[in-house]
Amino acid sequence: MNPSQKKWIWISLIFSVLVLFIIILSTVDENTFDYLQSINIWFLLAAIALRFISFALWALRIKLMSHSLGYQVSFLHCFNMVIANLLIGALTPGQTGGEPVRIHELYRVGVQIGDATAIVVLERVFDAVILVLFGIFSLIFLFDVMQSLSMVIVGSMLIAIALMALAIGMLIYALYRPDTAKRLVMKTLFWSSEKIKRPLAEKVVTRIDIEFDNFIKSSIAFSNISRNGLYTGMACSVLFWVSEFIVASVILMGLGIAPYISESFLFQIVIAVISMIPLTPGASGVAEISATSLYALVVPTSILGVFVLIWRLIMFYLNVFAGFIGSLVIFRRELHVSSKRAQGTIDRVYSMQEQGKKEMEEMEEVAEMAELDEFEKV
Repeated sequence: MNPSQKKWIWISLIFSVLVLFIIILSTVDENTFDYLQSINIWFLLAAIALRFISFALWALRIKLMSHSLGYQVSFLHCFNMVIANLLIGALTPGQTGGEPVRIHELYRVGVQIGDATAIVVLERVFDAVILVLFGIFSLIFLFDVMQSLSMVIVGSMLIAIALMALAIGMLIYALYRPDTAKRLVMKTLFWSSEKIKRPLAEKVVTRIDIEFDNFIKSSIAFSNISRNGLYTGMACSVLFWVSEFIVASVILMGLGIAPYISESFLFQIVIAVISMIPLTPGASGVAEISATSLYALVVPTSILGVFVLIWRLIMFYLNVFAGFIGSLVIFRRELHVSSKRAQGTIDRVYSMQEQGKKEMEEMEEVAEMAELDEFEKV
Protein backbone atom coordinates (compact mmCIF):
# COMPACT_ATOMS: atom_id res chain seq x y z
CA MET A 1 0.00 0.00 0.00
CA ASN A 2 1.52 3.29 -1.09
CA PRO A 3 1.58 6.43 1.14
CA SER A 4 -1.36 7.99 -0.74
CA GLN A 5 -3.57 4.95 -0.08
CA LYS A 6 -2.55 4.93 3.59
CA LYS A 7 -3.48 8.60 3.83
CA TRP A 8 -6.93 8.00 2.33
CA ILE A 9 -7.69 5.02 4.57
CA TRP A 10 -6.81 7.07 7.64
CA ILE A 11 -8.93 9.98 6.41
CA SER A 12 -11.82 7.59 5.74
CA LEU A 13 -11.58 5.89 9.14
CA ILE A 14 -11.04 9.05 11.17
CA PHE A 15 -13.93 10.87 9.50
CA SER A 16 -16.24 7.90 10.02
CA VAL A 17 -15.22 7.47 13.66
CA LEU A 18 -15.66 11.19 14.32
CA VAL A 19 -19.17 11.23 12.87
CA LEU A 20 -20.11 8.06 14.77
CA PHE A 21 -18.78 9.55 18.00
CA ILE A 22 -20.94 12.65 17.55
CA ILE A 23 -24.00 10.51 16.75
CA ILE A 24 -23.48 8.30 19.82
CA LEU A 25 -22.87 11.31 22.05
CA SER A 26 -26.07 12.99 20.89
CA THR A 27 -28.34 9.94 21.21
CA VAL A 28 -27.23 8.06 24.34
CA ASP A 29 -29.41 8.54 27.43
CA GLU A 30 -30.52 6.53 30.47
CA ASN A 31 -32.79 4.34 28.32
CA THR A 32 -29.91 3.26 26.09
CA PHE A 33 -28.60 0.85 28.72
CA ASP A 34 -32.02 -0.79 29.04
CA TYR A 35 -31.95 -1.50 25.29
CA LEU A 36 -28.38 -2.82 25.51
CA GLN A 37 -29.42 -5.37 28.13
CA SER A 38 -31.96 -6.87 25.73
CA ILE A 39 -29.57 -7.32 22.78
CA ASN A 40 -29.87 -10.71 21.06
CA ILE A 41 -26.38 -11.63 19.95
CA TRP A 42 -27.68 -14.31 17.57
CA PHE A 43 -29.38 -11.75 15.38
CA LEU A 44 -26.18 -9.73 15.23
CA LEU A 45 -24.23 -12.86 14.22
CA ALA A 46 -26.90 -13.51 11.59
CA ALA A 47 -26.34 -9.98 10.25
CA ILE A 48 -22.61 -10.69 9.94
CA ALA A 49 -23.39 -14.01 8.23
CA LEU A 50 -25.63 -12.17 5.76
CA ARG A 51 -22.69 -9.93 4.92
CA PHE A 52 -20.56 -12.92 3.98
CA ILE A 53 -23.47 -14.35 2.00
CA SER A 54 -23.43 -11.08 0.05
CA PHE A 55 -19.71 -11.56 -0.64
CA ALA A 56 -20.40 -15.12 -1.81
CA LEU A 57 -23.18 -13.94 -4.16
CA TRP A 58 -20.86 -11.31 -5.58
CA ALA A 59 -18.14 -13.93 -6.13
CA LEU A 60 -20.68 -16.28 -7.73
CA ARG A 61 -21.76 -13.50 -10.10
CA ILE A 62 -18.17 -13.02 -11.31
CA LYS A 63 -17.61 -16.76 -11.66
CA LEU A 64 -20.80 -17.33 -13.69
CA MET A 65 -20.21 -14.32 -15.93
CA SER A 66 -16.63 -15.45 -16.58
CA HIS A 67 -17.84 -18.98 -17.32
CA SER A 68 -20.34 -17.66 -19.87
CA LEU A 69 -17.40 -16.17 -21.81
CA GLY A 70 -15.52 -19.46 -21.73
CA TYR A 71 -13.22 -18.87 -18.73
CA GLN A 72 -12.89 -21.20 -15.76
CA VAL A 73 -12.31 -19.08 -12.66
CA SER A 74 -12.47 -20.80 -9.28
CA PHE A 75 -15.03 -19.63 -6.73
CA LEU A 76 -12.34 -19.16 -4.04
CA HIS A 77 -10.35 -16.91 -6.36
CA CYS A 78 -13.48 -14.86 -7.06
CA PHE A 79 -14.31 -14.68 -3.35
CA ASN A 80 -10.84 -13.42 -2.43
CA MET A 81 -10.98 -10.93 -5.30
CA VAL A 82 -14.29 -9.59 -3.95
CA ILE A 83 -13.10 -9.08 -0.38
CA ALA A 84 -9.75 -7.63 -1.55
CA ASN A 85 -11.52 -4.99 -3.64
CA LEU A 86 -13.50 -3.88 -0.56
CA LEU A 87 -10.41 -2.28 0.99
CA ILE A 88 -9.69 -0.10 -2.04
CA GLY A 89 -13.41 0.66 -2.30
CA ALA A 90 -13.26 2.00 1.26
CA LEU A 91 -10.50 4.40 0.19
CA THR A 92 -12.17 5.93 -2.85
CA PRO A 93 -15.13 8.29 -3.28
CA GLY A 94 -18.18 6.46 -4.59
CA GLN A 95 -16.46 3.18 -3.64
CA THR A 96 -15.25 2.88 -7.25
CA GLY A 97 -11.63 1.93 -6.55
CA GLY A 98 -12.28 -1.80 -6.37
CA GLU A 99 -12.84 -2.25 -10.13
CA PRO A 100 -9.13 -2.28 -11.10
CA VAL A 101 -8.50 -4.93 -8.44
CA ARG A 102 -11.16 -7.23 -9.90
CA ILE A 103 -9.93 -6.65 -13.46
CA HIS A 104 -6.35 -7.43 -12.40
CA GLU A 105 -7.37 -10.58 -10.55
CA LEU A 106 -9.40 -11.84 -13.53
CA TYR A 107 -6.45 -11.13 -15.82
CA ARG A 108 -4.20 -13.08 -13.43
CA VAL A 109 -6.16 -16.28 -14.13
CA GLY A 110 -6.15 -15.92 -17.91
CA VAL A 111 -9.12 -13.65 -18.64
CA GLN A 112 -8.30 -11.13 -21.37
CA ILE A 113 -8.23 -7.52 -20.24
CA GLY A 114 -11.12 -6.60 -22.53
CA ASP A 115 -13.25 -9.49 -21.24
CA ALA A 116 -12.34 -8.73 -17.63
CA THR A 117 -13.27 -5.08 -18.16
CA ALA A 118 -16.59 -6.07 -19.73
CA ILE A 119 -17.40 -8.31 -16.76
CA VAL A 120 -16.56 -5.64 -14.18
CA VAL A 121 -18.33 -2.82 -16.05
CA LEU A 122 -21.43 -4.97 -16.53
CA GLU A 123 -21.37 -5.68 -12.79
CA ARG A 124 -21.63 -1.95 -12.20
CA VAL A 125 -24.38 -1.70 -14.81
CA PHE A 126 -26.35 -4.47 -13.07
CA ASP A 127 -25.97 -2.64 -9.75
CA ALA A 128 -27.04 0.66 -11.27
CA VAL A 129 -30.06 -0.88 -13.04
CA ILE A 130 -31.20 -2.61 -9.86
CA LEU A 131 -30.80 0.52 -7.72
CA VAL A 132 -32.64 2.61 -10.30
CA LEU A 133 -35.48 0.08 -10.45
CA PHE A 134 -35.58 -0.20 -6.66
CA GLY A 135 -35.60 3.60 -6.44
CA ILE A 136 -38.52 3.88 -8.86
CA PHE A 137 -40.29 1.08 -6.97
CA SER A 138 -39.89 2.94 -3.70
CA LEU A 139 -41.17 6.18 -5.23
CA ILE A 140 -44.32 4.40 -6.43
CA PHE A 141 -45.14 1.91 -3.69
CA LEU A 142 -43.59 3.62 -0.66
CA PHE A 143 -44.67 7.16 -1.50
CA ASP A 144 -46.14 7.71 1.98
CA VAL A 145 -42.78 6.92 3.58
CA MET A 146 -40.96 9.05 1.00
CA GLN A 147 -43.09 12.04 2.02
CA SER A 148 -41.63 11.86 5.51
CA LEU A 149 -38.05 12.29 4.20
CA SER A 150 -36.35 15.65 3.92
CA MET A 151 -36.09 17.37 0.55
CA VAL A 152 -32.28 17.17 0.72
CA ILE A 153 -32.31 13.38 0.97
CA VAL A 154 -34.99 12.93 -1.69
CA GLY A 155 -33.22 15.39 -3.98
CA SER A 156 -29.87 13.65 -3.55
CA MET A 157 -31.49 10.31 -4.29
CA LEU A 158 -33.17 11.61 -7.45
CA ILE A 159 -29.91 13.18 -8.68
CA ALA A 160 -28.01 9.93 -8.09
CA ILE A 161 -30.71 7.91 -9.87
CA ALA A 162 -30.58 10.33 -12.82
CA LEU A 163 -26.77 10.06 -13.03
CA MET A 164 -26.88 6.26 -12.95
CA ALA A 165 -29.60 6.21 -15.61
CA LEU A 166 -27.43 8.52 -17.75
CA ALA A 167 -24.43 6.20 -17.33
CA ILE A 168 -26.55 3.20 -18.34
CA GLY A 169 -27.78 5.10 -21.40
CA MET A 170 -24.21 5.98 -22.43
CA LEU A 171 -23.14 2.35 -22.16
CA ILE A 172 -26.12 1.17 -24.23
CA TYR A 173 -25.26 3.83 -26.83
CA ALA A 174 -21.66 2.53 -26.93
CA LEU A 175 -22.93 -0.99 -27.58
CA TYR A 176 -25.29 0.05 -30.38
CA ARG A 177 -22.99 2.70 -31.88
CA PRO A 178 -19.50 1.40 -31.02
CA ASP A 179 -17.73 3.25 -33.86
CA THR A 180 -19.19 6.63 -32.89
CA ALA A 181 -18.54 5.99 -29.19
CA LYS A 182 -14.96 4.95 -29.91
CA ARG A 183 -14.34 8.10 -31.96
CA LEU A 184 -15.57 10.25 -29.07
CA VAL A 185 -13.50 8.33 -26.51
CA MET A 186 -10.33 8.35 -28.62
CA LYS A 187 -10.76 12.03 -29.50
CA THR A 188 -10.94 12.84 -25.79
CA LEU A 189 -7.92 10.65 -25.01
CA PHE A 190 -5.81 12.11 -27.82
CA TRP A 191 -6.67 15.61 -26.60
CA SER A 192 -5.64 14.60 -23.06
CA SER A 193 -2.38 12.99 -24.23
CA GLU A 194 -1.44 16.14 -26.17
CA LYS A 195 -1.97 18.19 -23.01
CA ILE A 196 0.07 15.77 -20.87
CA LYS A 197 2.81 15.31 -23.53
CA ARG A 198 4.41 12.22 -21.99
CA PRO A 199 5.48 8.98 -23.73
CA LEU A 200 3.49 6.94 -21.21
CA ALA A 201 0.29 8.77 -22.19
CA GLU A 202 0.68 7.64 -25.80
CA LYS A 203 1.14 4.03 -24.69
CA VAL A 204 -1.97 4.28 -22.53
CA VAL A 205 -4.00 5.68 -25.44
CA THR A 206 -2.79 2.86 -27.71
CA ARG A 207 -3.64 0.29 -25.05
CA ILE A 208 -7.13 1.75 -24.51
CA ASP A 209 -7.68 1.74 -28.29
CA ILE A 210 -7.09 -2.02 -28.34
CA GLU A 211 -8.96 -2.80 -25.15
CA PHE A 212 -11.98 -0.69 -26.12
CA ASP A 213 -12.46 -3.02 -29.10
CA ASN A 214 -12.08 -6.04 -26.79
CA PHE A 215 -14.61 -4.54 -24.36
CA ILE A 216 -17.19 -3.90 -27.09
CA LYS A 217 -16.64 -7.38 -28.48
CA SER A 218 -17.06 -8.95 -25.03
CA SER A 219 -20.16 -6.86 -24.28
CA ILE A 220 -21.71 -7.89 -27.59
CA ALA A 221 -20.81 -11.48 -26.78
CA PHE A 222 -22.72 -11.14 -23.52
CA SER A 223 -25.77 -9.71 -25.27
CA ASN A 224 -25.75 -12.14 -28.21
CA ILE A 225 -23.91 -15.35 -27.34
CA SER A 226 -23.45 -15.27 -23.57
CA ARG A 227 -26.95 -14.24 -22.55
CA ASN A 228 -26.84 -16.86 -19.84
CA GLY A 229 -24.11 -14.72 -18.23
CA LEU A 230 -26.41 -11.71 -18.32
CA TYR A 231 -29.32 -13.61 -16.75
CA THR A 232 -27.26 -15.26 -14.00
CA GLY A 233 -25.36 -12.02 -13.37
CA MET A 234 -28.58 -10.06 -12.95
CA ALA A 235 -30.09 -12.76 -10.71
CA CYS A 236 -27.01 -12.78 -8.45
CA SER A 237 -27.08 -8.97 -8.38
CA VAL A 238 -30.70 -8.90 -7.19
CA LEU A 239 -29.98 -11.44 -4.46
CA PHE A 240 -26.82 -9.54 -3.49
CA TRP A 241 -28.65 -6.25 -2.95
CA VAL A 242 -31.55 -7.89 -1.13
CA SER A 243 -29.11 -9.58 1.28
CA GLU A 244 -27.35 -6.22 1.75
CA PHE A 245 -30.57 -4.35 2.48
CA ILE A 246 -32.03 -6.76 5.04
CA VAL A 247 -28.92 -6.61 7.24
CA ALA A 248 -30.28 -3.47 8.90
CA SER A 249 -33.62 -5.14 9.71
CA VAL A 250 -31.80 -8.10 11.30
CA ILE A 251 -29.75 -5.68 13.43
CA LEU A 252 -32.95 -3.95 14.55
CA MET A 253 -34.37 -7.31 15.68
CA GLY A 254 -31.12 -7.96 17.53
CA LEU A 255 -31.67 -4.71 19.43
CA GLY A 256 -35.20 -5.77 20.38
CA ILE A 257 -36.88 -3.44 17.88
CA ALA A 258 -39.37 -4.23 15.13
CA PRO A 259 -37.58 -4.87 11.79
CA TYR A 260 -39.55 -2.22 9.84
CA ILE A 261 -38.79 -4.23 6.69
CA SER A 262 -40.46 -1.99 4.09
CA GLU A 263 -39.22 1.25 5.66
CA SER A 264 -35.72 -0.14 6.19
CA PHE A 265 -35.62 -1.44 2.63
CA LEU A 266 -36.44 2.06 1.37
CA PHE A 267 -33.86 3.66 3.68
CA GLN A 268 -31.18 1.26 2.44
CA ILE A 269 -32.02 2.10 -1.18
CA VAL A 270 -31.66 5.80 -0.41
CA ILE A 271 -28.34 5.26 1.40
CA ALA A 272 -26.97 3.00 -1.36
CA VAL A 273 -27.93 5.48 -4.08
CA ILE A 274 -26.51 8.49 -2.21
CA SER A 275 -23.31 6.54 -1.42
CA MET A 276 -22.74 6.14 -5.18
CA ILE A 277 -22.16 9.91 -5.38
CA PRO A 278 -18.36 10.42 -5.04
CA LEU A 279 -18.34 12.76 -2.06
CA THR A 280 -16.08 11.10 0.54
CA PRO A 281 -13.83 8.00 0.62
CA GLY A 282 -16.01 4.92 1.13
CA ALA A 283 -18.99 7.23 1.74
CA SER A 284 -17.56 7.90 5.21
CA GLY A 285 -19.70 10.33 7.13
CA VAL A 286 -22.29 10.44 4.36
CA ALA A 287 -23.57 6.94 5.14
CA GLU A 288 -23.62 7.57 8.90
CA ILE A 289 -25.47 10.87 8.62
CA SER A 290 -27.92 9.48 6.05
CA ALA A 291 -28.66 6.42 8.19
CA THR A 292 -29.17 8.54 11.30
CA SER A 293 -31.51 10.95 9.51
CA LEU A 294 -33.57 8.15 7.95
CA TYR A 295 -33.82 5.66 10.81
CA ALA A 296 -34.67 8.45 13.26
CA LEU A 297 -38.14 8.21 11.73
CA VAL A 298 -38.68 4.69 13.14
CA VAL A 299 -35.97 3.91 15.69
CA PRO A 300 -36.09 5.33 19.25
CA THR A 301 -33.46 8.00 19.81
CA SER A 302 -32.01 6.14 22.80
CA ILE A 303 -30.83 3.23 20.66
CA LEU A 304 -30.42 5.05 17.31
CA GLY A 305 -26.71 5.77 17.77
CA VAL A 306 -25.98 2.18 18.82
CA PHE A 307 -27.89 0.89 15.79
CA VAL A 308 -25.94 3.13 13.38
CA LEU A 309 -22.67 2.08 15.05
CA ILE A 310 -23.39 -1.66 14.71
CA TRP A 311 -24.70 -1.25 11.17
CA ARG A 312 -21.58 0.67 10.13
CA LEU A 313 -19.29 -1.85 11.85
CA ILE A 314 -20.81 -4.62 9.73
CA MET A 315 -21.22 -2.69 6.48
CA PHE A 316 -17.98 -0.65 6.46
CA TYR A 317 -15.41 -1.68 9.06
CA LEU A 318 -15.91 -5.37 8.28
CA ASN A 319 -15.15 -4.44 4.65
CA VAL A 320 -11.87 -2.84 5.68
CA PHE A 321 -10.85 -5.83 7.80
CA ALA A 322 -11.86 -8.44 5.19
CA GLY A 323 -10.29 -6.33 2.44
CA PHE A 324 -7.01 -6.22 4.32
CA ILE A 325 -6.99 -10.03 4.63
CA GLY A 326 -7.84 -10.47 0.94
CA SER A 327 -5.17 -7.95 -0.11
CA LEU A 328 -2.63 -9.76 2.07
CA VAL A 329 -3.41 -13.03 0.27
CA ILE A 330 -2.86 -11.34 -3.10
CA PHE A 331 0.36 -9.71 -1.87
CA ARG A 332 1.78 -13.03 -0.66
CA ARG A 333 0.83 -14.69 -3.94
CA GLU A 334 2.47 -11.96 -5.99
CA LEU A 335 5.56 -12.14 -3.77
CA HIS A 336 5.72 -15.91 -4.31
CA VAL A 337 5.34 -15.49 -8.09
CA SER A 338 8.07 -12.81 -8.16
CA SER A 339 10.32 -15.06 -6.08
CA LYS A 340 9.80 -17.96 -8.49
CA ARG A 341 10.54 -15.72 -11.46
CA ALA A 342 13.69 -14.45 -9.80
CA GLN A 343 14.76 -18.00 -8.98
CA GLY A 344 14.06 -19.03 -12.58
CA THR A 345 16.25 -16.18 -13.82
CA ILE A 346 19.04 -17.21 -11.44
CA ASP A 347 18.76 -20.83 -12.57
CA ARG A 348 18.96 -19.78 -16.22
CA VAL A 349 22.03 -17.63 -15.56
CA TYR A 350 23.66 -20.48 -13.62
CA SER A 351 22.84 -22.90 -16.44
CA MET A 352 24.37 -20.52 -19.00
CA GLN A 353 27.47 -20.20 -16.85
CA GLU A 354 27.77 -23.97 -16.56
CA GLN A 355 27.26 -24.34 -20.31
CA GLY A 356 29.91 -21.72 -20.99
CA LYS A 357 32.31 -23.41 -18.58
CA LYS A 358 31.75 -26.75 -20.30
CA GLU A 359 32.37 -25.19 -23.72
CA MET A 360 35.58 -23.60 -22.46
CA GLU A 361 36.78 -26.96 -21.14
CA GLU A 362 35.98 -28.58 -24.48
CA MET A 363 37.88 -25.83 -26.33
CA GLU A 364 40.85 -26.31 -24.02
CA GLU A 365 40.81 -30.06 -24.67
CA VAL A 366 40.68 -29.43 -28.45
CA ALA A 367 43.60 -27.00 -28.14
CA GLU A 368 45.62 -29.51 -26.10
CA MET A 369 44.94 -32.24 -28.68
CA ALA A 370 46.03 -29.93 -31.48
CA GLU A 371 49.25 -29.10 -29.63
CA LEU A 372 49.89 -32.79 -29.02
CA ASP A 373 49.43 -33.58 -32.75
CA GLU A 374 51.86 -30.80 -33.69
CA PHE A 375 54.39 -32.14 -31.16
CA GLU A 376 54.10 -35.70 -32.55
CA LYS A 377 54.63 -34.42 -36.10
CA VAL A 378 57.81 -32.63 -35.01
